[in-house]
Amino acid sequence: MGFGIIDFIVRGLHYYSSAAALLLLLLLLLLPVAITPRLYYNYKQQKQKQKQKKKAATKLPPGTVGLPVIGETLKLIAAYKSENPEPFIAERVRRHGVRLFTTHVFGERTVFSADPDFNRLLLCSEGRSVECSYPSSISTLLGRHSLLLIPAGPAHRRLHSLTLTRLASPAALRDHGLVHIDHLVARTMSSWLPHPHDQGHGQGVRVLLLDQAKKLTFDLTVKQLLSIDPGPWTEALRCEYVLLIDAFFSIPLPSFLAFSFTTYGRAIKARKKVAEALREAIREKIEERSRRRDQEAGEQPMNGHKKDMLEELLEGEAAGSFSLSEEEIVDFLLALLVAGYETTSTSITLAVKFLTENPSALVLLRDEQDKIRAMKEDESGALDWTDYKSMPFTQCVISETLRVANIVSGVFRRAVTDINYKGYTIPKGCKIFASLRAVHMDEEYFKSAPVFDPWRWQASDAFHQQVASTGVFSPFGGGARLCPGYELARVVISVFLHHLVTRFSWEAPEEDRLVFFPTTRTLKGYPILVRPRAHTHIDQRPC
Repeated sequence: MGFGIIDFIVRGLHYYSSAAALLLLLLLLLLPVAITPRLYYNYKQQKQKQKQKKKAATKLPPGTVGLPVIGETLKLIAAYKSENPEPFIAERVRRHGVRLFTTHVFGERTVFSADPDFNRLLLCSEGRSVECSYPSSISTLLGRHSLLLIPAGPAHRRLHSLTLTRLASPAALRDHGLVHIDHLVARTMSSWLPHPHDQGHGQGVRVLLLDQAKKLTFDLTVKQLLSIDPGPWTEALRCEYVLLIDAFFSIPLPSFLAFSFTTYGRAIKARKKVAEALREAIREKIEERSRRRDQEAGEQPMNGHKKDMLEELLEGEAAGSFSLSEEEIVDFLLALLVAGYETTSTSITLAVKFLTENPSALVLLRDEQDKIRAMKEDESGALDWTDYKSMPFTQCVISETLRVANIVSGVFRRAVTDINYKGYTIPKGCKIFASLRAVHMDEEYFKSAPVFDPWRWQASDAFHQQVASTGVFSPFGGGARLCPGYELARVVISVFLHHLVTRFSWEAPEEDRLVFFPTTRTLKGYPILVRPRAHTHIDQRPC
């Protein structure tokens, strides 16, 4: 094009004077200089419009980031260390007029959701629009191969299904799980009976309920996973677990700063001990399976042998159905021990606390359980599946305990793509916290939500259908990560309450406050004074 212009000018010299030709040449040379600013201005305007359009399309839910660096973390912790953490979320929802808001906690911007529809969307969208995302302290302590953290996909589905069918399916619980649970609970409570020669035993035996419930659920889980009976080994392992769980929401420190006097440093040390104990259990199980194969060579296998979870993992690997490294097995077992140890034991403790504070509910539950016990020919007879299915009010108490206590306050996710919802866009990479507790304590869905009211679960079928269809009651999560042990937890709590109310009366001699950070618990472990009821039997059955 440049050469064409010059040729045009040269030709023009034949027709115009030299002065006119020079003027024309000057104008043509100045033309680009004149129009360039205008073109640049138009370009900037277009870019600005595109930027504004993109900004409008990625409008975050309203909120504030709080203080520099720490954001609103301290406000969140302060709220959850109280008996009433609701204001942290409720005040922001009220201020912004929407059940989604943006804040900054635990080191990064986070969108909080108290919207049941959005929560359900998150729970059912893992692997597509969101991925599991927990604080790095949890990832380090549980292990990246734990069931909680492994990415959604074939491996997660396989392990989730194995956990459900082996430990917590109705068939597994009916066939052998319930009997073992009943035996272990009965023997645990037999240790609470006073010795006849003890002075002052009429005042009752002091039981630290949360500690006893944790010991019970830990021993039960170890038995199910590893076939190891309660004893010094399980108690030593449990002591390390206490240190490990205490650091779940602590600040993760670099290895060279994780000193033993810090909570995180103690947890890292405890994690190593737990992992080594599990590795030793794996090696012993492999040797045991080898010896069993040698003994059964040429003979029919023993039909009476019941496989534990570790055996299922090793057999699946041997059969080629899946392959797991020792590290993956350790992470998997370690996380299952945490799940069984912490959540069920706390639910047991809080169910007893709420019943103690609501005598009318306790009377009704005790009457239901006394009738079941009266049907037994042997007063120390074990509960069976029919008995478990004959506890409707007990299930109401458990549901209400799970709703009010909210052992798991919520779940963390991270957006792997932009998420559009109700005019807002949560950008890719943003962390999201779906608050299950906020929905459970919302007056719109549960009338008089802060009140422990097990009778609400005796409401009409319409209430239950609404709860089920809207997802407003989700104590066990949902979607691909629905807790596989939800039925197991209900069975354990039911059996515990049965033996407690049929064998003992009790009182809480002191106030004990409920807090929700770093985990849901009572500050003192809920001490109670227990006294045997008339005709209490002493259980002598082996576990």
